[in-house]
Amino acid sequence: MSDETLAQNDANAQQAENTPVFHVEKLYLKDLSFENPNAPEIFREETEPQVDFNLETGAVQKGPDHFEATLHVTVKMVNGERTLFLVELTFAGLFLLRNMPRELIAPMLGIECPSILFPYVRHLVSEMITQGGFRPIVLDPINFSALYHQSRSREQATQ
Repeated sequence: MSDETLAQNDANAQQAENTPVFHVEKLYLKDLSFENPNAPEIFREETEPQVDFNLETGAVQKGPDHFEATLHVTVKMVNGERTLFLVELTFAGLFLLRNMPRELIAPMLGIECPSILFPYVRHLVSEMITQGGFRPIVLDPINFSALYHQSRSREQATQ
């Protein structure tokens, strides 16, 4: 091998070492709860229920390049004062973010990671509600980019 080829190989290896990496290491269910407190009586009633939906995102650094991103979802269906069902679910992923510019880490954790987790959350919520004896609820898509930027705007306004 020539000195020029060795130098090119070293340059390529150096560039590969510095290339930003985003990788899904693991996706997993952290917590799941389904409550059907008024069954079976509630199934005999004609109801016009209301659905309350709450979603929270979070992220914690778990190592120099590893981050755990979480989605916590609460779906509650009520008819007046009576709860038909309550689903609480936390789904998470372990993500590798290596050589990522600092200014990109927060958007990756606040936009990209929740976007990856959400389809799993949607499926689990629908499945739990169906198994609880109710018609499935399919959660609408969520614009995590808009949520992230709204959250950042609120944080900047309070500072």
